[in-house]
Amino acid sequence: MSRSSATTLVGIGASPGIAIGRCWTIERRRVRTPKRRLTPDEVEAELARLRTSLEISDVQLAEVRGKVEESQAPGSAEHTAIIDMHRMMLKDEMLVLEAQRQIREERLNAEWAVKRATRKIKNAFHEQADDYFKERRADVDFVGERIIKNLLGQAPDVEDVPPEGVIVVAHDLSPADTALLLHEHKVAAFVTDAGAKTSHTAIVARALEVPAVVGVGRVTAVADRGDWIVVDGGRGLVVINPSPGERAGYEAAREKQLAGEQALLATRDLPARTLDDLTVRLAGNIEFAEEVPSLLAHGGQAVGLYRTEFLFMGRSDLPGEEEHYQNYRRILEALAPRPVTIRTFDLGGDKLPAGMRVTAENPALGLRAIRYCLRQPEMFRAQLRALLRASVHGNLRIMFPMISGVAELRAAKHALRQAADELRAEGVAFRQVPVGIMVELPSAAMIADRLAAECDFFSIGTNDLIQYTIGIDRQDKDVAYLYKPLHLAVLRLLKLICDAGRAAGVPVSMCGEMAGEPVNALVLLGLGVAELSMNGPSIPLVKRVVRAARAEDGRALVDRLLALTTADDIEHEVQAEMARRFPGLLDGDHDAEPAGQG
Repeated sequence: MSRSSATTLVGIGASPGIAIGRCWTIERRRVRTPKRRLTPDEVEAELARLRTSLEISDVQLAEVRGKVEESQAPGSAEHTAIIDMHRMMLKDEMLVLEAQRQIREERLNAEWAVKRATRKIKNAFHEQADDYFKERRADVDFVGERIIKNLLGQAPDVEDVPPEGVIVVAHDLSPADTALLLHEHKVAAFVTDAGAKTSHTAIVARALEVPAVVGVGRVTAVADRGDWIVVDGGRGLVVINPSPGERAGYEAAREKQLAGEQALLATRDLPARTLDDLTVRLAGNIEFAEEVPSLLAHGGQAVGLYRTEFLFMGRSDLPGEEEHYQNYRRILEALAPRPVTIRTFDLGGDKLPAGMRVTAENPALGLRAIRYCLRQPEMFRAQLRALLRASVHGNLRIMFPMISGVAELRAAKHALRQAADELRAEGVAFRQVPVGIMVELPSAAMIADRLAAECDFFSIGTNDLIQYTIGIDRQDKDVAYLYKPLHLAVLRLLKLICDAGRAAGVPVSMCGEMAGEPVNALVLLGLGVAELSMNGPSIPLVKRVVRAARAEDGRALVDRLLALTTADDIEHEVQAEMARRFPGLLDGDHDAEPAGQG
């Protein structure tokens, strides 16, 4: 039964925009996974059951993929790539071989074997420092649940969603669920108890520009089917059963926001140049070439971070040089002549196919990223050769992750030179390309002046830099409150990096979440960051702030911030300054004129 009084919940704004509609709750039927011991005679039949379930799961995902592809909607190609990743996970040795081992050696039924195998993979992902890879645990859950449901003969959760216009409320949604909801049923928005900005569901919502709020925690316990719901994806707000007056207010805000978004998009082809003539480059963080159209539509001038880890995940073998090459060629051709910064492998060795895996007590601080690549020269060589070969098809920049010191950077550059020497000897064409590093460790920030003498550019990975500096895991709810991008220690490190880059003539970019938050734009201008890389839809508003700001005011703001003591004081000063200079703009009023800067 619908309630009459309004309830406001706060979550994580995963995709901006305001939507108003009727609630359609999706009950997530809990999978009760049976556990039993097999007799020796039952083992082969149980292995056959597992194979059949894997095949059915693949067919189901292929059907969903086909529907998405046929829709030809914006973002559909990106969505098919994510579904393809789930299909690859159905063939992953870590999942399939482990489940088969549980059946053969432990004599466990297939359902329980799959549950154990997925738990093992999830634990490995949990130990990664990067939020993006931690969020892949949800992908493992979705795939494992699909296999188990098919073993049990259960139907998927998304079955009876009305054709259009509802706001879906669920505990969580898989990329396959999201495909049906957004492409086939055309829902207005969605809200989930679980999830994060880096979940694949959130990534798809942003690509399709569908408002979404995730990580609400208890929305399924509060909202009933048929309730009126307002979703404000920009502010992470969900209002259940707003009063008629509140609803009218949100309707007006939505219309104003839509008009404002059109005004922002009108600046797509204008430079991100401050009033005192400083130009910054606004770039995108992407994982798939299919994200390029959305990036360009929002005025992206480059790719500041192209993740390559998807090539290694959910498979039983390593990608070969040719597979690397074709992927890199595709992204470079799609963006030429714009710069594309491709980051080399940035996972722990525990995510690779059997035979290549390593275990670590703490993978986040262990053998991962450039450390692992230097231990696996053949794997690294294939990626570096492919990158150099692809360089002739566009404007490539190569970036090494998790560099902790000069010796590590020199070793990585030596591997790149060896790959270049091989190609030159073979008569294979390639270009000399800029080589840079992710500055995401405090050690790298502290010796940024030395590292600047050894590379062509810096890219600050603020997500990891903040966590390593403050010593927290922001996914841990008990300490997440300590995650402060404007902590004085972080601010000092950012200044150290930018000053070192400027002194050496090495441009500094930023590709962490901090770069896409408009409230931080004036601070980053003041620090001297030359490129800000973010998701495509964030670009227009950041550009609006840049074009209405003065870099000299940013420098003065940074000086004031460095004289403060606590993160709360610094945040308050930044918010007050932005509210004064850009009244209403950062609250979704995109038509607001900057104060005194019409």
